[in-house]
Amino acid sequence: MKWSMIATWRMALEGVRSGTRILREHGNIHQAVVNAVTEVEDDENFQSVGYGGLPNRNGEVELDAAYMNGDTLDAGGIMAVQNIKNPIQVAYTLSKYKRNCFLAGTGAMKFAQEHHFIMQDMLAPSARKRYEEMKVNLEEMVQQEAYQGHDTVCVIGRDDNGSMACGVSTSGLFLKQPGRVGDSPIIGSGFYVDSEIGGAAATGVGEDIMKGCLAFSIVEKLKLGTEVQRACEEVLNHHEENMMKRNGSVGSMSVIAMDKNGHVGAATNLDIFPFSVGDADGNCQVLVAIHENGKIKILES
Repeated sequence: MKWSMIATWRMALEGVRSGTRILREHGNIHQAVVNAVTEVEDDENFQSVGYGGLPNRNGEVELDAAYMNGDTLDAGGIMAVQNIKNPIQVAYTLSKYKRNCFLAGTGAMKFAQEHHFIMQDMLAPSARKRYEEMKVNLEEMVQQEAYQGHDTVCVIGRDDNGSMACGVSTSGLFLKQPGRVGDSPIIGSGFYVDSEIGGAAATGVGEDIMKGCLAFSIVEKLKLGTEVQRACEEVLNHHEENMMKRNGSVGSMSVIAMDKNGHVGAATNLDIFPFSVGDADGNCQVLVAIHENGKIKILES
């Protein structure tokens, strides 16, 4: 079935609903994708994105986000920022710039302030409580995985004209080293979209995802004519095998993708990876990628 939007995790379902509603009303693809990500950023219940995001070792919520226009290949992103209510909106604005479109730290925060984006304390009470409970075990958390709760929200969308876009947002690993940046805001690793081919995005342990440039690798497979589900599985399986051969271990990784015709795929090295899909007719649901014996099955939730 063809879909107009795909996103990582069950947490993105309401965002996908709002995004596809915009597309159904012939809205802008960029508005639809940014709106979908913004809904997740604003919900305190999602503990790895936006308000409610879990803090670093210093008790500070540091956020990363990126956006890409599949028609022009323009992209923008921010990383290691604090106190920006909706990082995806800043990333989208930066994607319109030809230079200085990826900003980090204080420079990114100054840009957001100068362009009148909403600034606020992003450490929600629930996240503060969890930090206070866990900080006594900081040294035991050095090798923590990304999947404590939820992870990066990634949204890929396509409108009726075939224009595509992708947006991602995350607070990264819980109790991470201050200044740490994963794959999410790195073009080609955490996200990539080309309206003439398709798009892909990744979620999981960014340090390992970046070593395979997973999003770009999947889009390159699509360019060669590989079916989208097969492209997801081949790229992830190859990268996992390569990491195991070289290092003897690999972190948790999941990917989603959409080809230029709206067909979608997903793969994971987790046992179960839920993701959200929706079309412009209002059909939105959660699908599940199940990893069994090296193979992926896609089932309805």
